[in-house]
Amino acid sequence: MNRELSYKAFEEARQYIPGGVNSPVRALRAVGESPLFVDHAKGVTFTDIDGNEYIDFCLSWGVFIAGHANPVVQEAVQKAILNGTSYGIPTLLETQLARKVSELIPSMQQVRFVNSGTEAVMSAVRVARGFTNRNYIVKFEGCYHGHADHLLVAAGSGVATCGITSSAGVPDGFAQYTLVAPFNDKEAVDRIFSEYGDIIAAVIVEPVPANMGVVPEKNGFLQYLRDITLRYEALLIFDEVITGFRLTLGGAQKYYGITPDLTTVGKIVGGGFPAAAFGGRKEIMSMLAPEGPVYQAGTLSGNPIAMTAGLATLSILSEKDIYNNLNAKAEKFIAELQNILRPKGITISSVGNMFTPFFRKETPTNFREVSQSNQKEFARFWRYMLNNGVYLSPSQFEANFVSIQHTEKYLSDVLEITKGY
Repeated sequence: MNRELSYKAFEEARQYIPGGVNSPVRALRAVGESPLFVDHAKGVTFTDIDGNEYIDFCLSWGVFIAGHANPVVQEAVQKAILNGTSYGIPTLLETQLARKVSELIPSMQQVRFVNSGTEAVMSAVRVARGFTNRNYIVKFEGCYHGHADHLLVAAGSGVATCGITSSAGVPDGFAQYTLVAPFNDKEAVDRIFSEYGDIIAAVIVEPVPANMGVVPEKNGFLQYLRDITLRYEALLIFDEVITGFRLTLGGAQKYYGITPDLTTVGKIVGGGFPAAAFGGRKEIMSMLAPEGPVYQAGTLSGNPIAMTAGLATLSILSEKDIYNNLNAKAEKFIAELQNILRPKGITISSVGNMFTPFFRKETPTNFREVSQSNQKEFARFWRYMLNNGVYLSPSQFEANFVSIQHTEKYLSDVLEITKGY
């Protein structure tokens, strides 16, 4: 494929934007490529400025479960934008979307909207500390919870892609209250709680880690976290920025049947616009100003355009059998993809409609095992797929997504392309 215009656009972008991108993984360095510059997208395809079309499994990192430029969402937003884009004053739309989120995820009895997953997680942790009057939090290696200073410890996502375990500019003291354990390791968590249990405010976890690639829980690990946090009177925070409304309407907590104390959602809830939310039991959320002493604010939080897009997206996802059909289609596709790639020493790890091809023979169960995957071979595979019109998430440490717009024809075409690798 000719990508001359994208190459030129990147050179110009580098003059004005650090690294030429506004989020590091977009630079495509880990896969040995130069960034694509998109012209437009529709359904499950996007077209770059050189006119090349790609079948998209990244979908803006999981945002577009209903497809790019979904006509229902587009029409709703176009009407809303005529009334204004932000007021700094409440609108009915905020309450409508908050009520909808609470109905779909009952553990989120009260909800506050913010503009990004990072904000949602940062705020949820602050509320947890304020509610428990404790300082320590527990997270897991490879789980990424945004780029707040105290959470850039043993993180996944772009941090892992860049080979960075933390970040310059973050004083050591900022992370001193963050305790880290391997995912799926009950004994490690036991040791942490036996030493720090009385001063741990919360455990935060991606119920389906997707920022070290998709790594499912095993041996009831999530239920174990629920049990131990109750025992020590710490809070359990589910970071569902990716999994919220992805596996089911009720998120991963409904999928696994586990109720956390606090939840963060993002990506899908904004319908393609910058929006996220955190929420939980009323007694916890009442700690937030103006009712309580925990401060959090945002000029564009709950803006009417993002709220409209979120409501329209959730209305689509509320249609009968949407998730049954989506997950059945995805699981069939993933199984067929595994059959093609297994003889090449590649394993597919998946939960529902989320998947990652790991360039190792066995499915990883934690970040250390993920890190043993052959990243050079992944990069070669990624470039092969790109040059044949398939855009996968450009990192061994990220998830891919099947949407309701991926038709059988698109999926069968991808399988045929994969056979040529």
